Amino acid sequence: MYGGGNGYRTWYSDGWSGAITGDAIPQYRAAYGPTAPLFGTDGTDESWGAPLDGRLVRHWWSGTQVAPLTPQPNNWEEYWETGQTRTNNVALSGGNDKGNFRLSIGRMGQEGIMRSNDFYRNNFKLNTGYNFTPKLNVTLSAEYIKSGSKNRGYQEGQQFIWSHRHVSWEQHKNYEDYTATHIQRALPGRLPDSDPPNWQHTFFTNPFYINDKLPLGNTKDRLVGNIALNYKITPYLSLMARSGTDYWSDTRINIINFERVRNGNRTPGQYSEEVLRAQETNSDAILTFNKTVAKDFSITSQFGGILRQNYYKRNFTRVGELVVDGLYNLSNSVPSLNTVESRIEKTEMQSLFGTFQVGWRNALFLDLTARNDWSSTLPADARSYFYPSASVSAVFTDLLNIQSSILTFGKVRASWAQVGNDARPYQLNQVYRSGGAWNGSTPQYFENVTIPNSGLKPEITTGIEFGMDLRFLRGKVGLDLTYYNQTSRNQILGVEISKASGYNNRILNAGEIENKGLEIVLSGTPFKAANGFTWDVAVNYARNRNKVIALADGLSTLILHQQRGLNSEARVGEAYGTLFGIGFERSPDGQIIYSNGLPVVSTTPRILGNIQPKWTGGLSNTFTYKGVSLSALVDVRIGGDFFDEGTGTARWTGQYEETAVGREEGIIGKGVKVVSTNPDGSAVYAPNDIIVAANQLYGYNNPRRYHEAVIYDGSYVKLREMTLGYSIPEALLKKYMIRTVKFSVVGRNLAILFSNHTHIDPEVDRFGGNRQGFAYGELPNSRSLGFNLTFGF
Repeated sequence: MYGGGNGYRTWYSDGWSGAITGDAIPQYRAAYGPTAPLFGTDGTDESWGAPLDGRLVRHWWSGTQVAPLTPQPNNWEEYWETGQTRTNNVALSGGNDKGNFRLSIGRMGQEGIMRSNDFYRNNFKLNTGYNFTPKLNVTLSAEYIKSGSKNRGYQEGQQFIWSHRHVSWEQHKNYEDYTATHIQRALPGRLPDSDPPNWQHTFFTNPFYINDKLPLGNTKDRLVGNIALNYKITPYLSLMARSGTDYWSDTRINIINFERVRNGNRTPGQYSEEVLRAQETNSDAILTFNKTVAKDFSITSQFGGILRQNYYKRNFTRVGELVVDGLYNLSNSVPSLNTVESRIEKTEMQSLFGTFQVGWRNALFLDLTARNDWSSTLPADARSYFYPSASVSAVFTDLLNIQSSILTFGKVRASWAQVGNDARPYQLNQVYRSGGAWNGSTPQYFENVTIPNSGLKPEITTGIEFGMDLRFLRGKVGLDLTYYNQTSRNQILGVEISKASGYNNRILNAGEIENKGLEIVLSGTPFKAANGFTWDVAVNYARNRNKVIALADGLSTLILHQQRGLNSEARVGEAYGTLFGIGFERSPDGQIIYSNGLPVVSTTPRILGNIQPKWTGGLSNTFTYKGVSLSALVDVRIGGDFFDEGTGTARWTGQYEETAVGREEGIIGKGVKVVSTNPDGSAVYAPNDIIVAANQLYGYNNPRRYHEAVIYDGSYVKLREMTLGYSIPEALLKKYMIRTVKFSVVGRNLAILFSNHTHIDPEVDRFGGNRQGFAYGELPNSRSLGFNLTFGF
């Protein structure tokens, strides 16, 4: 393996690239010879340095002394901690013919896999009901949740992707021990640097110092509650009136910077203080009719109304300079350097709905629903939108009186349904944003960079579904099949436009998207013995096909997200989330074409993949025997591409083991080169045989320029969960006044059984939502092992 720096020289001078001077020159010459350029590369965040052969060089921790340049094979593992989660819960319940209650108190505490990460949550919950009369019942539910953290921030993996291969993160944890020996930059006429000791200072700060001194903390209070009155008007007619609210307040203190000098430039202490408040209140009334109206017919019907109100407020202040570093209070700041933001959102939804179900012989059912919403986030002439549904189901084994030991139960179903959706608030009219002060006193306001749309329409999704539920061999084998086809129209999206217009996006009802797919669940009990041993198994399979049918008028492509010039797009005729970018030229048989030993880069962006998987599935097995249970769940995803900027960067910077090949002797790229041309103009190819420098060829993994090199298949097969539990027989507990005792061991995310990616867990997603399919420096997925002990009295 090879160390940091480039030009095959690894040397620390002051954390910045620069000339080797003074008493360092003899040491440097001894390590690299009399002709090596007198230039240090410790500010270069790549690993194209010298072989890790024990030569004596200066390190960030050795000061003016030299020490052997040796590998640190466990440096990745050295960084991470063993996380812990502790959960305790106590519940008390009781009741009689008049009422019931349940009170529970819980506490969860976590320590993360990264130093100084923590989280806690306290829960207090009460559920109760009381029968005032045989006809009137009241239920009440309330829960208070207190949660927070001293530091919820984390260091992204970028520092590990770029850092030198001889770096020991165990030494970095003890950075205070090296403060006296660590060499800092001292430029003439400027203050000497005061950064914490680190492997370099040009781009990165010691991550353990950041976790310790620059925490991102928060405290959140949440109250959830509702009360419901149920009145039985007649034996078949009842009325429910209910109201509930979900309110939370979150205070976040984020330490942004400490007072320090970097490269001779002083930066002050900075922090931000943010208070978020949100509340959703739902009130509804539902009238229910349920009666068997004839010998074979039953009717269930509901009619009701819902009022939903949402409120959101954000107050944010960023302190540009603390007067006294380390004292985090808004009064301890230079007011003219502060940034203040505030946002208030209010929305309201009014709804009326109705349902009607008629059943015949408890075997044939017809269900009808209808709902109308009035949304405050849509224009007055489009505020109201209606969406109905209809479904029919039949237990054909009962209707046809099928008596069979093979087919025990059979049911078919079909449905047609619509679902409506409104817009986010304040997308109809132009609003202004604060831009600070002009000349230190006059407030500035600018138009929003998103063009609103006063003619928005609600989104409507229309879907059909067909299904079949079958049971065989007296319930030992079950098969559930579902086919669906859904079309979404008038989706409300922010469409990117030319920034030359002065705006970034425009709100549009942007077209039509189709989703259709198949879901299959096969379950059964392959073995059940008389002694109580049972084996249950279930297999599921899901396949979805997605296609963009149309976009807004005059629009053929919608950019969902862009990263390093690679686009995830919704393009008419293609699947949603298609990846477009720069690739390599290839021969007719698919091999990369080389010129002068280097890949030929295409000048035209093209399709490089798609984020949608080909199919997903799983397999679960459960074994039980005399109080012992063992279960295992295997999770499968096949297909679906993602842009892995982290792996591409690590290869480009010489981090991964495969980049050690050819560092001294050079390397030959795998592919073909053009050797001549046929009379018809087609090329004649031969295997590429031209040797080039290793860092030149591996540089074609640079994700900022060569997108195809970092498109990876996201397939995986995982052992997602295993549980081993034991319940002590009740007969052994009676004399201790204990009803149940159960002990279990639970493991989650235990192993990757298959993956086409050689370096990271392919189950990654940096942004989520419409921007999924991108990865760079996420926290690694973690394996957890837990122990549960439950008592029942």
